[in-house]
Amino acid sequence: MAASTETTDKGIGLAIALAVVAALGAFAMFAGAPDIEAAWGFAAAVLFGGLAVAAIHAYWG
Repeated sequence: MAASTETTDKGIGLAIALAVVAALGAFAMFAGAPDIEAAWGFAAAVLFGGLAVAAIHAYWG
């Protein structure tokens, strides 16, 4: 008999949510261009972008 496996789309949903937050960070970087807020926006974009990639690797079948 064939063994049945279950898959989940949790990685994709989590990656999409984190990518949206990363995009908001990139927008904050663009909006606060010459100030320290741009640095925080860049940090958020890089952090949440990396977490989105990690979520795909962690939860992909």
